[in-house]
Amino acid sequence: MTQRMVVMYMEIGCLVSCLCGWILVCSTLPTEYWTFSEVGSIVLTTSNYYSNLWKDCISDTTGVSDCKDYPSMLGLPVYLHGCRALAVCAVITGFFGSVLTLVGMKCTKIGGSELANARVTFAGGITYLVSGCCALITYSWWANKVVREYLDPHFRAQKFELGAALFVGWGGSVLLLSGGTVQSYFSGKEGLPSPSSPERPRRPATYATARTRRTYMLPASSSRVTLVPPLFYEGRKSRESRATTKAGRTFSRDSFV
Repeated sequence: MTQRMVVMYMEIGCLVSCLCGWILVCSTLPTEYWTFSEVGSIVLTTSNYYSNLWKDCISDTTGVSDCKDYPSMLGLPVYLHGCRALAVCAVITGFFGSVLTLVGMKCTKIGGSELANARVTFAGGITYLVSGCCALITYSWWANKVVREYLDPHFRAQKFELGAALFVGWGGSVLLLSGGTVQSYFSGKEGLPSPSSPERPRRPATYATARTRRTYMLPASSSRVTLVPPLFYEGRKSRESRATTKAGRTFSRDSFV
């Protein structure tokens, strides 16, 4: 199996992993069970409280449930605004990461050259990493608040526990981060130039390239010395030496006659 086939199968595996993670992250947004709390008031009646980014809900054992949206955006706490923004960014960046990966994959043959496809795939991997980071921060921030309030002995309001949506979101975030990391590594290794690669040999300086503006620039140490092309003087010196040799030969012949 050639290296190109290995990279192609790797790209397919990373795309499937990131797509699964993105779908899991998207599925948590409409789910109400980000936090839940069970309160038993009577033996036969139990109330369940649960909430998510958008609303609070309550249900009982009789099957009656009621949900209420948050009343005002301006009255919401800062962490709720931050979690909403990060969750939406995770969904949007994950979508664009899928588009870039599909365009740049070797098996789709949509892009141009191999180098261009590798760079597009690298951009898709970086976008997946951004999506995974946004999703991971969202669920971790929400869980940190819930755990902190639950363990605080001075917190007198209703205490909640971690819901199933947080664990599903963490799983999706891990899939996004792992797939994006592997995809970025292999595509960046192929599409981006390595800093440790040897430089190309430069062309030797010729007479045409020697006589440039930089040649006649004054050095910093002295303002009276002018740099001139060495080849010019070498050629002039060789012509003068040949002329002197010819003149010397003619003079010796005339003196002999």
